[in-house]
Amino acid sequence: MKVLVTGAAGFIGFYTAKILISKGHHVVGLDNINDYYDVNLKYSRLNELGIDKNEAAEFNKLCKAKSEEFSFIRMNLEDREELPKLFKTEKFDIVCNLAAQAGVRYSIENPETYVDSNLVGFLNILECCRNNAIKHLVYASSSSVYGMNKKIPFSTDDNVDHPISLYAATKKSNELMAHTYSHLFKIPTTGLRFFTVYGPWGRPDMAMFLFTDAIVNDRPIKVFNHGNMERDFTYIDDIVEGVVRVIEKSPTKRIESNKFYKIYNIGNNNSVKLLDFIKEIELNLDKVAKKDMMEMQPGDVERTWADVDELIKDYDYRPNTSIKHGVKSFIDWFKEYYN
Repeated sequence: MKVLVTGAAGFIGFYTAKILISKGHHVVGLDNINDYYDVNLKYSRLNELGIDKNEAAEFNKLCKAKSEEFSFIRMNLEDREELPKLFKTEKFDIVCNLAAQAGVRYSIENPETYVDSNLVGFLNILECCRNNAIKHLVYASSSSVYGMNKKIPFSTDDNVDHPISLYAATKKSNELMAHTYSHLFKIPTTGLRFFTVYGPWGRPDMAMFLFTDAIVNDRPIKVFNHGNMERDFTYIDDIVEGVVRVIEKSPTKRIESNKFYKIYNIGNNNSVKLLDFIKEIELNLDKVAKKDMMEMQPGDVERTWADVDELIKDYDYRPNTSIKHGVKSFIDWFKEYYN
């Protein structure tokens, strides 16, 4: 199949493109390479996929990797002129939208960025899917849509009408927009609510990276809510395994039942205490962290835990990476990448 992967220079997008290419699909990656975090990390990911940094830096120019199975274009999703041209020229079978302005705390300070990327950009994706007979749109949602829900584990049947950050609100909006387009135009859409993804090549604004970098450089780590937090930490390989299974399996049976819209949780199906997670990092670095115990940050929640029964039933999804293995893999990569 020919697959468009947006956010291809990002953490999950990079891995998704890599696995799809290895499985014989032709992939076009799209990313605007913004400076929300270190752009050199984004270019390094693209380099792993065979894309030259200088070529990747040019806007709206499609460049090919040496493998010929991967192409990349630097583009803004909110570009209403160039994005439709790309769809018309490339004739994609599947679209996997992993591009978004991420980050709960950043959304409090820079709300406009989230509207541009996550709302306007996603609308453009939906319009392009509508006008180009896309067979299936798979897109990233987030566990943040559950807000302050107390029932554990989180289920896709739970009410998600009370987000507590603008980031979460944009992700819930994406689900509503996808539902509308599925209903009106019979576009098969599948939303995946990601739960705290970590692993090699991870984002520098995420806990795994922040803690490791601080401990290595003898800086104190910020431990919010005095450590009384739990997360469904999910290793990148388990996440991408689920994403690729959803991409590769045709939604034909759903369509026959007139079910064009679907939402799944995708996580490790386990909740880990934040202090236990930090302890695992300390063990791998052979160094004790200096901890600044802080109050809960606005927009944060105390606990997340994914009910993934539906993904197991429909796609035989089996997350199986332990925290012990996952943390070691990240630390090994971090040491090598940063010497």
